[in-house]
Amino acid sequence: MPIKIPNDLPASKILNRENIFIMQQSRADTQDIRPLKILILNLMPKKVETETQLLRLLGNTPLQVEVELLQTATYTPKNTSQEHLLKFYKTFDDVKDQRFDGMIITGAPVEKMAFEEVSYWPELCTIMEWARNNVFSTYFICWGAQAALYYYYGIPKYLLPQKLFGVFKHTLTDPSHYLFNGFDDVFYAPHSRHTEVRAQDIAKCSDLQLLSTSREAGVYIAASRDSRQFFVTGHSEYDRDTLANEYHRDMSAGQPISTPINYFPKDDDHNRPLFRWKAHAHLLYSNWLNYFVYQQTPYDFV
Repeated sequence: MPIKIPNDLPASKILNRENIFIMQQSRADTQDIRPLKILILNLMPKKVETETQLLRLLGNTPLQVEVELLQTATYTPKNTSQEHLLKFYKTFDDVKDQRFDGMIITGAPVEKMAFEEVSYWPELCTIMEWARNNVFSTYFICWGAQAALYYYYGIPKYLLPQKLFGVFKHTLTDPSHYLFNGFDDVFYAPHSRHTEVRAQDIAKCSDLQLLSTSREAGVYIAASRDSRQFFVTGHSEYDRDTLANEYHRDMSAGQPISTPINYFPKDDDHNRPLFRWKAHAHLLYSNWLNYFVYQQTPYDFV
């Protein structure tokens, strides 16, 4: 089944070329189907790139999904045109009277700052509090996961001695969890972050369970015991070249950056990166949508 998106969203052309089944608003409005309503709070600077990555994964499932894009009202991003934001994004005031089957809150390049120092932190707290009763299952990514663990459970983040950057092996602490149906015992996922949350802090919280870790990257996925919240510290949504683009950007800017681990063949940045997490990414998102959004949300929740 398709993902329902606005007629002229830039991601639609890319997804069509990739044979991802999307349905434009005009066609979807003629169908008598109750789609899953998914809200995406996009805090990443390159919003069109992140939209495309997430829509690619949400659109490759048997479920019909209707997506609403959300931006902060208290911070204006500098890397996305105002025309695009005004045309395709809403603010919290526009959606606060609605309910959603699922929500995704992305990462943001503010992880070295204390949470309370982030300009839109009060607004984000308002949205996360609202989500308790107005979103059935929420999926938090990278800094978004750290922010949510801190807000809901008081879990701190810690500054790493150097940036965790690359593609790392992961294992499952609970292979029987529905989120991991079809997973291999060992799988890969990208990380790109300066901070971490720690397994021992999560273990102290009885409302949380640790689901996946990496010997090199630490905590990867945690969840609330009621499966209403999932905290993913990596970036399974990344494209093949996302880490490469970030690496070359920082190199050109003279920023301290190491070659991404387990990414370029022979660690040579002239080689095409290996795309070894693609299957895992699709399975992760389809399992979340199926088992924790579609099969759990009451039909009349929204």
